[in-house]
Amino acid sequence: MGRKVTLSTCSLNQWVLDFEGNTERILKSIEVAKANGAKYRLGPELEICGYGCADHFYESDTLLHSFQALKTLLESPVTQDIICDVGMPIMHHNVRYNCRVLFLNRKILLIRPKMLMANSGTYREMRWFSPWSRLRQVEEYFLPRMIQEVTGQDTVPFGDCVLSTKDTSIGTEICAELWNPNSPHIQMGLDGVEIFTNSSASHHELRKADQRVNLIKTATTKSGGIYLYANQRGCDGDRLYYDGCAMVAINGEVVARGAQFSLDDVEVITATLDLEDVCSYRGELCQPLMEGQQKPCHRIKVDFSLSSSNDAYLPTHQPIQWMFHTPQEEISLGPACWLWDYLRRSGQGGFLLPLSGGVDSSSTACIVHSMCVLLCQAVEDSNSQVLKDVRRVVGDDAYTPQNPKELCARLFTTCYMASENSSQDTCSRARDLAGEIGSTHVNINIDVAVKGILGIFSVVTGRWPQFRANGGSNRENLALQNVQARVRMVLAYLFAQLSLWARGRPGGLLVLGSANVDESLTGYFTKYDCSSADINPIGGISKMDLKSFLAYCAEQFQLTALKGILAAPPTAELEPLKDGQLSQTDESDMGMMYSELSVIGRLRKISKCGPFSMFCKLIHLWRDVLSPTQVAQKVKHFFRMYSVNRHKMTTVTPSYHAESYSPDDNRFDLRPFLYNTHWNWQFQCIDNQVTHHDDLLIEE
Repeated sequence: MGRKVTLSTCSLNQWVLDFEGNTERILKSIEVAKANGAKYRLGPELEICGYGCADHFYESDTLLHSFQALKTLLESPVTQDIICDVGMPIMHHNVRYNCRVLFLNRKILLIRPKMLMANSGTYREMRWFSPWSRLRQVEEYFLPRMIQEVTGQDTVPFGDCVLSTKDTSIGTEICAELWNPNSPHIQMGLDGVEIFTNSSASHHELRKADQRVNLIKTATTKSGGIYLYANQRGCDGDRLYYDGCAMVAINGEVVARGAQFSLDDVEVITATLDLEDVCSYRGELCQPLMEGQQKPCHRIKVDFSLSSSNDAYLPTHQPIQWMFHTPQEEISLGPACWLWDYLRRSGQGGFLLPLSGGVDSSSTACIVHSMCVLLCQAVEDSNSQVLKDVRRVVGDDAYTPQNPKELCARLFTTCYMASENSSQDTCSRARDLAGEIGSTHVNINIDVAVKGILGIFSVVTGRWPQFRANGGSNRENLALQNVQARVRMVLAYLFAQLSLWARGRPGGLLVLGSANVDESLTGYFTKYDCSSADINPIGGISKMDLKSFLAYCAEQFQLTALKGILAAPPTAELEPLKDGQLSQTDESDMGMMYSELSVIGRLRKISKCGPFSMFCKLIHLWRDVLSPTQVAQKVKHFFRMYSVNRHKMTTVTPSYHAESYSPDDNRFDLRPFLYNTHWNWQFQCIDNQVTHHDDLLIEE
C-alpha cells in the first residue's frame, strides 16, 4: 500500500540561553532520527532558546540568537531529507509569538504560532507571548535577511495551518493546547489530518504522568490518528524539572515511549506506523462526523513523502503498556536528576547538607544518594557526557566512579551541628545514615558560637535571655531557638565555601536545604536558618510523602539507619532536654498533625479555599474524627500561623516544584505577605456556622 511512515520525537535537556549547547542537542536528535529511518523529527517547545527564558524573552538578543541558531540548523547537512520541527520565539508585526518552525532541505515550510497559552500555576506565557487568535488564517511572514540568504525565500506562511505531504497531512499542537477543552487536534482530525504533533515543556509533579498519557491516548481514541509528543527534560534554569516521557500513540494506544527520568541529554523515540490503520479506524467510527466542516484547515503543500512505495515487509510498532512510577520512585528520581543538572551547570564541586538525623534532612541525603546511583549506572551504560561532567565536578580528569558510596564521598558532605539541646539519638542516626550512603561526615558543636552571640547581646543590654523551661518568657524562648538555627546556617555556608579548600581541592559546595512543603505552608521554620540554602530538593514535597519515600529507600538502597529515623518523633531540638530526652516535637509546636496539613494545603491552593470555605469542606471530610467546633479551631489556628509567617516565603530557598499545593511565593503561589492576622470577618462567619450547628443539635 505504501502508507507506512517512520516518525521520531524526542526529549532534550535544554538550558536557557545556551544557544550553542541547545543547537548541538537538536542536531544530535535529528542525526539519530535519520539513522532510525525517520522522515519527520519533532522537538520540545522553544527548544532553540530554552523554555524558561522568562523576561529574557523581552530582549531582542533572544530573538536574534534564536534565528542565528535556526540558520545553523538550516545549513547543516544533518537536517537534509527530513522534515524538522523546531521551536523558537518569533516576532510578527511587532507581536511576540511562541512558534514552531517546520523546514525541509533548507526551505522553511511554515511557521505555526501557539494559539492557546499556558498561563496558570507555574506558567506565565501571556507575560511574554500573545496567542494567535486568527482561526484558520495564514499571513505572510518576512524572513530576516540572514535566513533569506540560506533559504532563498522572502516570505513564508505564518498562522494556523497544517502541512500536506504527498501521502498524509500533519497538524501541530503546542503543549497546553492539548490540555484545553477545545484542543486544535479535534477540528484538525475532523478535517482529515492524520498526524498530530505536540511540542511541550511540561514539568514534573507527583502523580501527574498518568494525566498526560491519558490526554494523548484520548486525543486519538476519539477520532483516530497518530500523535507524537515531545517534551523537554531536566532543569533548564529554575525550580522546575521537565520530565521527558516522549511518546508516540495511534488510535488511542501508545506504541513507543521514552523515559520519564533520565540523565541522557538527548533521547529519540522512533516508531513506524501504518496510515491505513488510521483510515480504517476513522472509517468505522468517525466518517459521518467528518463531513461538512465549515472551516477547513489551511493546507501548506510540500513535495515530499513520509512513506515509500515498497514497505510491505516493514514492521510497525505495536501497543505497549505504560508502567507508571510510584510517588516514592518519583521522589527518588526527579529531584535527583534536577540536583545533578544544577550541580554540573553551576560549576560547583558538590553539595553540603546539615544532617540532623530527622526525616527531612535524611530525605535530602537519600535523594543525593539516589543521584549517585543514577550517575554510576549512566557511566556503566557508557554515557560519555555524564562521565565527562563527573570528572569536571570532582576535578579529576582520570576519575571513574566505582560505586555510589565511593562517588558520594567525593560529591557530598554532611554535617551534624550539635548544641547542648541535641540528643545522642539524633547524632547517632545522622552518623549512621552518613556512613551507609558514604558521605563525608563531620560533627560540629555550635554552643561556643551561640554563647558568643548571646554574650554580645548581654554586654549591650545587661540581660541574658532564658529558655521557658528555665523560667524565661515565650519571647526569650523563641529568640534562643532562633539564634541556634541561624548560627547553623552561617556555619553551613562557611563549611560549604572552605571544606574543599581544606582538603586541597578547588571549588566550593552548594548548600542543600531540607524544609518540606508543609513546614513552608505554616512557616514552621526560622527565617534564615538551615532552611536558607542554595537549593532545596524537598521543598515541594509533603511530610507524609517523605516518610513513604524513606521507607522505600530503606528497602531499595538497603539503608537500615532509616528505620530508626522513621520511628523517631520529628523534632527541632532547639529547647533544653528533660533528663536527656526530647521535650519538643514538631507537631506539638505546630498544633497540627502533618497529615492534617496535607489536607489543608490542598484545600487552600488547589481548591482555592479561604478560611470559611475550608471550614465548610472540613466539617464533612473530618466529621468522623472532629466536631465542627474542633474543625473551626484547626482552621483558625492554621490561618493565623499561615498569615503571621507568610513573609518567610518571600525569601524561601528555591525548591524543586513537586506539589500543586506548594506555597512558593516567588513563581507559583502569589499572595500578600502582610496580613490582618485576626481574620475577623472570616472567623466570625465560621463562628456563626458553629453556633447554627449547635442550635440545630439543641432543637433535635
